[in-house]
Order: sequence, then C-alpha cells, then structure tokens
Amino acid sequence: MAVLSIAGTDTDAGKTWVTIALAAYWQKYCARTAQEARQLTIFKLMQTGTGDWELYNRLFGECEEVKVIVPLKFPTPVAPPVAAAKEGKNVDLSKVWQEYSVARQKSDLVLMEFLGGLGSPITDELTVGNLAADWRLSTILVVPVRLGAIAHTVANVALARSLNLDLKGIILNCTQSDRQAQIEDLTPVELIQSLTQIPVIGTLPYVEDIADSERLANAVADWDLELIMPKPLSFL
Repeated sequence: MAVLSIAGTDTDAGKTWVTIALAAYWQKYCARTAQEARQLTIFKLMQTGTGDWELYNRLFGECEEVKVIVPLKFPTPVAPPVAAAKEGKNVDLSKVWQEYSVARQKSDLVLMEFLGGLGSPITDELTVGNLAADWRLSTILVVPVRLGAIAHTVANVALARSLNLDLKGIILNCTQSDRQAQIEDLTPVELIQSLTQIPVIGTLPYVEDIADSERLANAVADWDLELIMPKPLSFL
C-alpha cells in the first residue's frame, strides 16, 4: 500500500488533472501484473459545490481497478468550514479518516486529492497543510504555469516546511494551450528549485480532452517518478 497526496498552490491549480493523469498512468502501466490485478483509489478529501466527484465517476466509474471515494460533500461552493456552517453541518474528519483507513488497507495505491492550497481551511482550526502533516502524507505540489505562480509556490513550500510536511516534489501544470511555451518566463524550473530547494519532477502539458488517457499517461511517464515514491508508480 502506498499513499500520495496531491496539493496545489491555490484553487484551480489543476490538482484534478494531475490526479487523473496519475490514474491514467496507473491503468496503462501498473494496474495488472502477470500474477494479479492491483487496486487504485482516488480519494477526494471533501468536495464543495460540484465537479470533481462527477468527473471522476464519468472517467473511472466503470473501471474495476479504480475506486473513487469522496467522504464529505457540501453543495455550497465555498471553503468547507464556511459551506458546513451555511448548511448547518459539521466537517466530520472522523468520517474522512475512517474511509481513508479502509481505502488504505484495500488499495495498492491511494491518490488523495486535496482542495485549494496548503493554507486552505478544512475546519475552523485546520488547514490542508496541517492535515497532510498530521496524517504523514507524502505530497506533491501542483503549480499552474501562470503569472504569480513563483510567489505562490515559495509561500506554499515555506508553509510545508514549517509543518514538517513530506513534500516530495513539484508538478508544473499547463492549464491553457499557450502555457507550455511560457514556462521559462512564468515558472522557470531552475529558479523555482533554487528558491524552494524542492525538485520539479515534471510538467503536465495542456491536454484538451481530459478523457485522453493515452496522452495523460505518456506525460506522466516522462516525470521523475522515483522522486515521488519508489513503488508502485515507478517499478515497471
């Protein structure tokens, strides 16, 4: 069993696309061996509004080797503690932990997608970074290729260090079609690595169709996966 959490520098950094790309890679290269089938769980910590749960189920709902879990859902599209208060509910982390524990026991790999940035609130007392550190989750940071990304990256990495969070690496995400050509201007790899002392392990190019699993899997195949985890993503 292995767990990898996917955090971002902010909302709309592209965590879901990176999670789907990792799942596509898993399906192509890791889901089956000569001896057995393997199980992947996509675990969305919680959702406010609509979007990820519905997308994951559209893409993976009929895949036996992939399970999708979202323990908490709030219809109001704002931060979880705000959404819960508006809806007269609580952010029940005990439910999240219970379902995560079961998923961890039953899966060969759990991809846990967070929400917002590492400083985004989960409850009135805890941020995403707090939870990732408390649960001792190996984490990658998704950085969108756009103006301001360097500052957001430095701030998120500083927060991760203050929490002793196990931050494995950075993924640059080209969220628009012209961003691949702008990496050296907006998110230069050497500068980000120099400022953060965290390796940039790969880039997710712009992919027009989120269902294009072949292209997504091939993009992940170019990443330095051993920096994320020795197994099970990189042992084939």
